[in-house]
Amino acid sequence: MIVPSGKVKWYEKSKGFGFITADDGKEIYVNASALPEGVMDLRPGTRLEFGIADGRRGPQALSLRILDEAPSVARAKRKKPEQQAVLIEDLIKLLDQVSNTLRKGRYPEHAYGKKVATVLRAVADDLDA
Repeated sequence: MIVPSGKVKWYEKSKGFGFITADDGKEIYVNASALPEGVMDLRPGTRLEFGIADGRRGPQALSLRILDEAPSVARAKRKKPEQQAVLIEDLIKLLDQVSNTLRKGRYPEHAYGKKVATVLRAVADDLDA
């Protein structure tokens, strides 16, 4: 049995419903009651599998299963490669300073270490996008 799949077109949490665009192009109504346990909201672009039933106003999704989360806004704001190269060069300098401190037998100060970790995470997110 083939399980239909598609992407969330839109979902309004305050209204408790939205629509999915199925892979075959049909629009499927989705009610909050079809959301998986613990899920309160759906972001546009989230890939789903779902059952379908005929509702009062057409096809309605039942028992959703999330396949892939929608891309985050952070990914949409990915830096240009030239900008990323400059950040990585600066990061190398920061890590070199941290390395020198570690070689002397101590960790960097907490505030400095936290800043370096934040920069590392941001660069990693950009590279992973």
